[in-house]
Order: sequence, then structure tokens, then C-alpha cells
Amino acid sequence: MKFVLGFAALVLPFAVSAAFVNPMEFDGSEAQKQEVIEYIKARVKADYCDGAVNMCQPTTLRMMEKQNLTAFKNLTKAKNKEILDKVIGDYCEGAVNMCTYATLDMMYKQNLKASGEQLSW
Repeated sequence: MKFVLGFAALVLPFAVSAAFVNPMEFDGSEAQKQEVIEYIKARVKADYCDGAVNMCQPTTLRMMEKQNLTAFKNLTKAKNKEILDKVIGDYCEGAVNMCTYATLDMMYKQNLKASGEQLSW
């Protein structure tokens, strides 16, 4: 179920009025915490209530909001700024509009892992 919901969040178009907060620039202030919460709530609502797929149920919305907040908190601890900046650029600033903290966290972890691997038999 999480995979299906996560995938739906990746592919749905949205129009979010709240501002994206870069996790690497998060200062922990109450103002920024509120910005993060507003962005997550607006993004989840747009993805699940205002998109092509209507999955606008309180249970789904709260679950995805919690997943994104946990992902944001994980990303504030990211060590490789270069990889995170690239992921944010690809998913938030490029042609692909999949700017959820859950997506960013997943792709950051995958790119960090892949950066230390090499092809071998």
C-alpha cells in the first residue's frame, strides 16, 4: 500500500502555494517548522485531492503527511550536500515535478549508496 501511495505522489501534478524548505538550510526555528508543515500539507493535499487520482481520505492524507515529515527530518541530517542539491534540482527544479520530501529522501539515499558502488562481476 505504501508503494502505491508513494508512487501516486510521484506522478501527480500539483500547485502548492507554501514554500519548499531546503532541509540542508533548515535552522530549526518555529517559523521554519511551520513552513515545512504548511508545504507538506499543501503538497499532500494537491497530490491526493486535486490531481487526476482522487485518494482524498483523511487516513491517506495523515499517513503521507507523516511520511513526508519523517523524510524531511532525515534529510536535515544528510551529510553529502552535493548529492542532496542534485536530487533537489532534479525533482524540484527540473521538468519532473516530484518535489516531496519522501521522494527526495528516497532518492538521496539511493544516490548516496550508488556513489560508493562500482560495476563488477
